[in-house]
Amino acid sequence: MRGRLIFPFLSEIARLDSAATAADPDGVGPLESGYDQDFKETVLLPAGQGAAADARKEMPALLLPCQVEVGSFEALQQLASGNSPTTRVTLVFHFRDLEQRGLVDAASGDALLQVNDRLVAIRDQAGNVVQAVRTPPGLYAREVQPQSFGMGRTRNLLIVSFEERQQGVRGP
Repeated sequence: MRGRLIFPFLSEIARLDSAATAADPDGVGPLESGYDQDFKETVLLPAGQGAAADARKEMPALLLPCQVEVGSFEALQQLASGNSPTTRVTLVFHFRDLEQRGLVDAASGDALLQVNDRLVAIRDQAGNVVQAVRTPPGLYAREVQPQSFGMGRTRNLLIVSFEERQQGVRGP
């Protein structure tokens, strides 16, 4: 017996494509990778007249059943430059659902949901948007933790905590 999710929703998640992000993002331009060599963060691509675009590349979004636990949602965090609201949403996934979708590595048993994957939206069982996530700032997986070891001699749950990233000041 492996249990089940309580009051499941569908999460829409865009997984980070590390290999595509690491590739040369500007062809003949000065960049050699989508990652900064020193900080190991994605770089901003130079823009002509508009805002710079992030070099981050994502795999196509997927829908996964989950249980939603909201820690805080756009709580006030006042800074000298204005409000920078904080949000923390925790999604609980059942390993059975991940296994059925090929999202568990057969050799290691690791879930293929990773830190830096992005939460796009939460949907009801019919696929209707219940809560979309504005990007930027976006909500990104900050912790991916297997849980519930022991019930039926297997693990049942994967708990993924999503938080917004700190926003820096962007130039004109």
